[in-house]
Amino acid sequence: MTDTEFDLVIRGQRVLTTAGIVPREVGITDGRIVALEPLGNGLAGREVIELGDDETLIPGLVDSHVHVNEPGRTEWEGFASATRAAAAGGVTTIIDMPLNSIPPTVNVDALRVKRAAAETQSFVDVGFWGGAIPGNTGDLRALHDEGVFGFKCFLLHSGVDEFPHLEVDELEKDLGEIASFDGLMIVHAEDSRAIDHAPNPEGDIYESFLHSRPRGAENVAIAQVIERARWTGARAHILHLSSSDALAMIATAKRDGVKITVETCPHYLTLLAEEIPNGATAFKCCPPIREASNRELLWKGLEDGVIDCIVSDHSPSTIDLKDLENGDFGVAWGGVASLQLGLPIIWTEARRRGLPLERVIEWMGRKPAELARLQRKGTLAPGYDADLAIFAADEAFVVDADKLYHKNHITPYQGKTLSGVVRRTFVRGTEVDFSEPRGQLIRRGTA
Repeated sequence: MTDTEFDLVIRGQRVLTTAGIVPREVGITDGRIVALEPLGNGLAGREVIELGDDETLIPGLVDSHVHVNEPGRTEWEGFASATRAAAAGGVTTIIDMPLNSIPPTVNVDALRVKRAAAETQSFVDVGFWGGAIPGNTGDLRALHDEGVFGFKCFLLHSGVDEFPHLEVDELEKDLGEIASFDGLMIVHAEDSRAIDHAPNPEGDIYESFLHSRPRGAENVAIAQVIERARWTGARAHILHLSSSDALAMIATAKRDGVKITVETCPHYLTLLAEEIPNGATAFKCCPPIREASNRELLWKGLEDGVIDCIVSDHSPSTIDLKDLENGDFGVAWGGVASLQLGLPIIWTEARRRGLPLERVIEWMGRKPAELARLQRKGTLAPGYDADLAIFAADEAFVVDADKLYHKNHITPYQGKTLSGVVRRTFVRGTEVDFSEPRGQLIRRGTA
């Protein structure tokens, strides 16, 4: 028994720590976890929460791939709606992508505009990626010094004209620049020439769209990123991997000591090309959802450690941009909105495969935190921020898009039954109430 009184004590039979899921008492003061004791030690708190028998206390998830789109395209999404969705899904930290907002985050002035938009309306902690586009090599160091977590680039048209893509020689130049200050380049790796030679995606047949974004386009681009990272010594990260073909060369590169990491997304791990109805443009994303055999290999890549983490690539748009009326995959915006649903989507599939909750939280919490070099996020341990969620792993629910917090209520998961309900979420030891935004803006090196 200790005389210390904590701001908050949470105790229960199921607390997900670095030692696995164990009976523990968690003492929280000033927003940090300061004590982690065996259950029964009787930690005293001004507030005490007892977990229910069906509840597990988990570290808050870190989603390093979120398109908030504000300012400039706030009708697509915004900081208030996106961060509410994050909190409802047990995500306590997001890192916002540099594009789809206007201006894109390609210089310090644009970063300040975005921070001003986020500052007063975020329900979880928010950090920012910078952007690497033709001609802004000279802005990268200043953005890094201003606290972005790294730089995003595309190797083909990004979908928005104000964020042009890099040719591979420009990528190599920027990798050389960021290697000088140990920055990170995150890459949308599809090869523009391979896609130029692929069939046109017009019409409502999903298979036609799939052929328009072949695996080969990903494979070629990933090979280019690996070699440029090898030559420059820079850290590089492959975004939203969908082609399982690339796993072998990624594994080889990692063994060779190339500084390469890889993410994939819930939609690639759960949805199947064979099951997508014609005209169902809610499923359109780039790179695309592929076949069942591909999905199995992505799971194996995760289990083997070739794929490092799972993040949402939450890329919403207005419903009219999804072209639901015509269901034309050539016209519809490519992006899946899943920020609130990522944990139950992955947990439902993982448990079906006999994988424990600890692995899921590692892939969706600790590993994205490591990618962004977040020192105090993604792990439930003393010294870490008290970013936590109470998760009822066995409770099932049916997805209803109209009940989700993200701004435009469309999702490919509509009507699906999922396991796992986030009952309460805490950011820095304070419960998210969905009315008063208390999230903070975070910078590289200080979170």
